[in-house]
Amino acid sequence: MTDTKVALVADDDEFFRMALRAILQNRLGFTEVIETGSLDEAVEHLGRRDDVALALFDLAMPGMQGAGSLRAVREVRPGTLAAIVSGSKRRRDILQALEAGGHGYIPKGSGVVELGQALEMILKGFIYVPPILADIGAEPDLEPNASPPPADPAVSANFTPRQTEVLGLIVQGKSNKEIARALSLGEGTVKIHVAALFRTLGVSSRSAAAAIGARVLSSTATE
Repeated sequence: MTDTKVALVADDDEFFRMALRAILQNRLGFTEVIETGSLDEAVEHLGRRDDVALALFDLAMPGMQGAGSLRAVREVRPGTLAAIVSGSKRRRDILQALEAGGHGYIPKGSGVVELGQALEMILKGFIYVPPILADIGAEPDLEPNASPPPADPAVSANFTPRQTEVLGLIVQGKSNKEIARALSLGEGTVKIHVAALFRTLGVSSRSAAAAIGARVLSSTATE
């Protein structure tokens, strides 16, 4: 990882992005930090570039749908270290992020020194778990290896604008290459969006995604 100097910060809080960029550049030696304010923007950068060593995501930014979004990135970009930096301290969010393949979960309330130390651990190959996870409270938890129950896609699917476009083309029977051409995207970008859609819809094939997606899009159009 020491030879790769590109990081991505996806957070809709501009000032927090600036703080993370300063830590990444001044303390950790990254020469380039890509900043985005939504999941769609982050995915499009990751789809175009395979030199991003570290990607940091906020749970509350536009388009982020929790662990499913993180897992989609991990599946398509397994060589990129991916972690959550979030204001949430809920055990459920932490466990879901780790179960999704995240390399760590860093609460936003951490100080600059703690943030830097957590990122250093992740870059050295460790999984960073915040100390608050050891605080046994009354909040019900998910088992570490359990996934949250899938939502009913016909009622509650909440896609990003780009995912909606991709789903519409899947419904039309388009391949990833054809979708990339139609939307002027890289195939890597399309693969991440497709993986995220499969997760959200709870399917494992394009035919199933097309069948359910047609109902979802039809329901959305009539609302």
